[in-house]
Amino acid sequence: MPSSAPLRRGLVRMAVISLVALGPATTGCAVGVPRSLDPAGVDGLEIPTATPDPADFVRAIDNPWLPLAPGSVWRYEVAEAGEVIATIEVSVADDTREVAGVSTTVVHDVVRDVSGAVIEDTFEWYAQDARGNVWSFGEDTTSFDQGRPSTEGSWEAGLDGARAGLAMAARPRVGDGYRREFREGVAEDVAEVVSLEATRGEWTHLVETLDTTPLEPGVEEHAFYAEGLGLVVEEGETETVTLVSSQLR
Repeated sequence: MPSSAPLRRGLVRMAVISLVALGPATTGCAVGVPRSLDPAGVDGLEIPTATPDPADFVRAIDNPWLPLAPGSVWRYEVAEAGEVIATIEVSVADDTREVAGVSTTVVHDVVRDVSGAVIEDTFEWYAQDARGNVWSFGEDTTSFDQGRPSTEGSWEAGLDGARAGLAMAARPRVGDGYRREFREGVAEDVAEVVSLEATRGEWTHLVETLDTTPLEPGVEEHAFYAEGLGLVVEEGETETVTLVSSQLR
């Protein structure tokens, strides 16, 4: 999403906007109940394995806070000072992609400016483990600045030291801290669950996360997730992303 604050996340992005609470370090992908870490920081956060076990994952992504059924579509508006400056369409493809040996669900994000021109086009890869945690396996993103394409921010688990991160825990808990993604110097977003009862507009009882990255010290975003719907609001320092319509399958 066009923004002066290019914190990168999956599904919706406030830069040119995902999460896995990490289990204890074990073999495989460390699938299990997310462990609680020190709040809202980078130090001490565990990095998921780069060699996930495909047997730990299931085909469908039906986590209530991040449902990703093929054919589903979400549409968002990006506003700054009350004025819409961009739109975002997020759709779940029918096809899959193997990443780090795991069959992942493909999610397509398209960001357009008010004239309708595409300013970012991204394919993201997600998979859900048997306990219901949704993992982010990377993204192939292209942004356009005055027509010049850039793939900065792209990463893929298993390549160049990148590792899958948590997009959404099966059972979010206040105080849980985790990495959303990891490729050193490229994708280092982390999140902390700060509320399970947040309210934004018509939506109540929302999971709220505080999202930061050591690559951009001082930059913070808050994301809000509704049960059965997924991401509904993202708030940055100057911009707000709001869900305006959805078609769920």
